[in-house]
Amino acid sequence: MGQRAAIYARVSTADQSCERQLRDLAGFAERGGYEVVEVFRETASGMKANRSARAEVMKLAQARHIDAILVTELSRWGRSTQDLLDTLNRLSGWRVSVVAMSGMTFEVDTPHGRMMATMLAGIAQFERDMLSERVRSGLAAARARGRKLGRQTGDRPKSDRLAPKVLALVAEGRSYRWIARDLGLSKNTVAAIVGRARVHTAPDIKIAE
Repeated sequence: MGQRAAIYARVSTADQSCERQLRDLAGFAERGGYEVVEVFRETASGMKANRSARAEVMKLAQARHIDAILVTELSRWGRSTQDLLDTLNRLSGWRVSVVAMSGMTFEVDTPHGRMMATMLAGIAQFERDMLSERVRSGLAAARARGRKLGRQTGDRPKSDRLAPKVLALVAEGRSYRWIARDLGLSKNTVAAIVGRARVHTAPDIKIAE
């Protein structure tokens, strides 16, 4: 029997389907002699950090129930170069590789895998440097236009400025939800304002949540 593998397919939006990826990966696994242990599909943006199906694949890898993860392309697995590198390093510790149908196989404990990991690390650092440079350039351009950045001296957070209004509306019997919607705050912020007021005042405030 070949290596045990998990198939992972992902699409970005609900109007897309994983079926083609799954069909292609099933054929790829058969040709490569992989024993497919489990199949995972996910609908999530590529930049979304919390991907439940991918987390389940990582649990299988950590438990040593699989030897490889099969994907159509690396962008389906990694959120960014750094994320890809981080997960590859974790998987390497469990001796699990990521195999893309494009022919890319990442096994950090092999010379080829170490070379690819080094390249990825360089690309990830380049991406961070470019992002930092863009942020600095944007701030400099904003200052050149005379724009004041950050909170100015004497400014108060929106929640502090609106606290008296929040408490007045609470006293009128308005609900947290209604106040939040009316003042452009979150319900949690309204609750925090009321909570702070309760700490500093003796009478209980009656609230319709």
